[in-house]
Amino acid sequence: MNQNFGQVIRQARKEKGFSQRELAKRIGLDFTYLSKLENSRADYPPKEDVIRSLARNLELDEEELVFLAGRIPRKEEELLKLNYKAMPRLFRRIRENPEFARQLLEIDKEAEDKDKE
Repeated sequence: MNQNFGQVIRQARKEKGFSQRELAKRIGLDFTYLSKLENSRADYPPKEDVIRSLARNLELDEEELVFLAGRIPRKEEELLKLNYKAMPRLFRRIRENPEFARQLLEIDKEAEDKDKE
């Protein structure tokens, strides 16, 4: 089952035994904002540094959490800017062609496996 950003941080917070107030204090957030994030009621996704702080405190993968929150990591912004004309076409192709998306993910997995060797 795919979880959204709020569900992931709520589940991880509970597994760590933190209350919303405790976790919010650790990362310098108002606990009411953390509650909104967990319940998918925030008006906007948190800033990248907040997401990364949540990930560190909850022992979650920072990059994955940034993407799950709907943000693009700063280090990826340059790649998007350099290739901005091709991005709409690429995302449209991924959305419209699940087989193409699967192939891209398979290529990525193979490359990651080779990197681990």
